[in-house]
Amino acid sequence: MKTSTSALLFIALVMPAHADNSRTEDQSQIHTDATAGSDQYFQPPSESELPDNAFGKLVQEGRAIFVDTKNRAPEYVGNGLACANCHLEQGRKANSAPLWAAYTMYPAYRSKNDKVNSYTERLQGCFQYSMNGTAPEADSPVIAALSAYSYWLSTSAPTGQALPGRAYPEVPEPKGGYDLAKGEQIYTAQCVVCHGENGQGQKAGKDYVFPPLWGADSFNWGAGMHRINTAAAFIKENMPLGQGGTLTNEDAWHVAAFMNSKERPQDPRLVDGSVEKTRVKYHANDGVNLYGKTINGRVLGEGL
Repeated sequence: MKTSTSALLFIALVMPAHADNSRTEDQSQIHTDATAGSDQYFQPPSESELPDNAFGKLVQEGRAIFVDTKNRAPEYVGNGLACANCHLEQGRKANSAPLWAAYTMYPAYRSKNDKVNSYTERLQGCFQYSMNGTAPEADSPVIAALSAYSYWLSTSAPTGQALPGRAYPEVPEPKGGYDLAKGEQIYTAQCVVCHGENGQGQKAGKDYVFPPLWGADSFNWGAGMHRINTAAAFIKENMPLGQGGTLTNEDAWHVAAFMNSKERPQDPRLVDGSVEKTRVKYHANDGVNLYGKTINGRVLGEGL
């Protein structure tokens, strides 16, 4: 949104929802207390505390993968996003699904795949959905490095305790609902400068400086960020970058709905080649989303 150095940075990683287990899909769907002061948030270790040994080197590699995912793990990434697009400040920022608040909450049940997931499986899901790619093998160097980075950031954090700042703070839906036309106006005024008229992002050479928000090089329909409520929460808290909280709740919802009214890569869980069957099974009760809805004469979810 409007700033010369900021952008609406996404990926869902991520991972990806509500306090009750039936809705716990990802960090962005978990209710959190947005009123907590910065001094109340867990503080991950600083870079100067990283040991100069094999473990420290693995943590450094995990951080490098996290911020430059496509170049560091190209065989597993199918779009132009990086983990750090959704988990800001290298996965450190409170209220932006920080890694230090996620790592200690696994294993955990997720209705997305109806099983208790390990942290490894959570990471694998991010590659499959937010990165529109392929899940790295559980024993791969990529998973080892990302797990080590997450573990290190959570040094001294309590295990199994939902910490303040864990997720994107919930933003209530406007009483009159979201408005795609208003969302387009907000996007044009605030977001085009970084993300382009067609949500295509901006590149410097072959790498994205500002990520694509829809289209073939963005996250797919299985990613948590396709939910309007999740995207609105992220936008309200973090966008424009460095100016989070400056948009109204209503504007955050409107622009999130506009962004998610655009086509993107197909949900890899597609059931029998049917968008409708996939909507019923995976999207009908997954937050507020437009998957399978007809917008501007086109059924969303058919993919690109």
